[in-house]
Amino acid sequence: MIRRQQRTIRPPACQRTLCVVILSVLILLCVANGVASAADNVAIIAIDQEPTTIRTIKGIKKAINRFDVEVAFHEAYLSGDQTADKQSLAALQDFNPSVFVTIGSYATEKIAEAFPQHPIIFANVINPQASGFVASMENPGGDITGASLDIPPEMQFKYLQKVVGSIKTIGVLYSSETENIIRQATVAATALGMTLIAVRVDSEKDIPRSIDSLCQVSDVLWSVADRKVYTPQSTRHIILQTLRNKVPLMGFSQSLVEAGGLFTLDFDFKDVGRQAGDIVVRVLHGSLPSQIKVTTPGIIYFKYNEKTAGQIQIEIPDELLAIAKEVIK
Repeated sequence: MIRRQQRTIRPPACQRTLCVVILSVLILLCVANGVASAADNVAIIAIDQEPTTIRTIKGIKKAINRFDVEVAFHEAYLSGDQTADKQSLAALQDFNPSVFVTIGSYATEKIAEAFPQHPIIFANVINPQASGFVASMENPGGDITGASLDIPPEMQFKYLQKVVGSIKTIGVLYSSETENIIRQATVAATALGMTLIAVRVDSEKDIPRSIDSLCQVSDVLWSVADRKVYTPQSTRHIILQTLRNKVPLMGFSQSLVEAGGLFTLDFDFKDVGRQAGDIVVRVLHGSLPSQIKVTTPGIIYFKYNEKTAGQIQIEIPDELLAIAKEVIK
C-alpha cells in the first residue's frame, strides 16, 4: 500500500505578515464598531413640548444626523412631579446613554443630580454659570457644557444704542444670582463709552426704592434674567415706573416686552439646538465637556412693543423696523 505524504503549502513570510496585519485591522474595526454602537445612545430630556422646545430638539437631531455617526435617540419629559420624574429617570438608566442632552435649567439640574460624572450637554439655559452648571463660559471645568441663551452684554448694549441713540448711562437691577453678569457688563459698557449704574437688591422690598432712583439717573434700563429681581409683583412695578418716567427698558424676554418693555432680543431655538448637537458629536468623538466652551446664540431676532414706543416717545429706526421678527401691539 502506497501512502501519499501530505504537504502543507505555506505562503511566503511576507504574505503571512500581511495576512496578520489585515486580520488585526479587521478585529480592531469590529471592536471599535461595537464600542461605537454601545456608546452612541443619546438621551434628550425636556420639561415640556412647547414650540421652542420642539424646535430645539429638531436642531439637535439635525446637527447630529449631519455627521457620520449612528445614534439611538431617547426622549424623556420631566414634569416636576417627584414620583413621575423618578420613573422617567429610571427609564433613562435602562437606556444607558453615554451623553445626555437637557433642554432648560430644570432638566439640566435633575439629570446632573441623578447621573453624576456623565457627559451632559444642555440647551436653552440662561446664565449657566450662575446656576452652577459650569465654572465659566470659556472653561466649563466639569462634565457639563452646552448652548446657552446668553447674549453677550456688548451686543445688547449696541442694540440699545441703535434703538435709543446717544446713551451715557445704563441702569440695571441685579442680585447675587447675576453678579457675574454685571462684572462683564460693566466692562462692555465702558468699552462703548457708557456707564453702567448697577444697583444690587437683596430682597423684593428693596425694588420699589431702587427702581425709582435708577429711573432718575439712567438714560435707559437694561434687564437681566434674575429670579430674585423679576418676580410677578416687582415686574409690574418696574415696568410701571419706566413708563411713567419715559425710560426705555430692554427686556430679557418677550414676556417682559409684552408686559410693557420696549424691546428684546430673541433666539432661533432651532439654531441653539444645532449648537448643542454639534457639541454632542464632539463628545461622541472623544472630546471632554470640560474643554468645550459654552456657546451663545448665533442668530438674534429683534422684537419690540409698538405701544410702548409711542408712549415713551421712541422712534424705532428704519433699519430695525425692516428686520423686526415681531411687533407687539
